[in-house]
Amino acid sequence: MDAHDLRIGDAERERTMASLREHFAQGRLNHEELDERLDRTLAARTARDLTAITADLPSTEYGYAPPTPAKDGAWDDRHAYQEMMRAHRHQMKQARHQMHEAHRQWHETRHRTRHQGPARRHHGPPPFVPFLLVFGLIALIVGGFGALKFVLFIAIGAMIFSAIRRAAIRRSLR
Repeated sequence: MDAHDLRIGDAERERTMASLREHFAQGRLNHEELDERLDRTLAARTARDLTAITADLPSTEYGYAPPTPAKDGAWDDRHAYQEMMRAHRHQMKQARHQMHEAHRQWHETRHRTRHQGPARRHHGPPPFVPFLLVFGLIALIVGGFGALKFVLFIAIGAMIFSAIRRAAIRRSLR
C-alpha cells in the first residue's frame, strides 16, 4: 500500500490548516482560495487528499507530508507519536516555568515597591491641628468668636475629606 493512501486523522488536518493559514498570511493565497482549501482539508480522508491541497504551495514544512517508512519498511507511527508527545510535554513544561517566573517576579516587584520603597512620609495632619481642634471646640462651647467657628468647621471638613481620600487611595493600591 502506498503511504499516500493511508487514512489521516485530525492532527494531520490541523497541521495542514495551520499551513494554509500561514500561506494566506504570507500572501500566497487569497481569502476565497483559503476558504476553499480549508473546506477540502476538512473533507480529506487520505494523505493523498492533503498532499493535493498543498501541492502548488512551496515546501512541505508547513503542509502535510506523510511519514516516511522505517528501515524495515513498517510504519513507525508509535515512535513518531511518542516523539511528538515528548516535544509537547517539554513545550508545556517551559511555558509553565515561564509563567511561574513571571508570577514570582511580579510578586517580588510588588513586595519591593510596597515595603522597600522610599521612606514613608507622614500623611496625616500637622501636629498643631489637634491643638487647633481642641481650641476651636472650647471656643464653640463657650460661644463668641464667630469667625473661629467658621474656621473650625472648615478645618473639620478638610480633615474628614483628607481621611476619606487616604482610605480611597489605600483601597485602590490593594
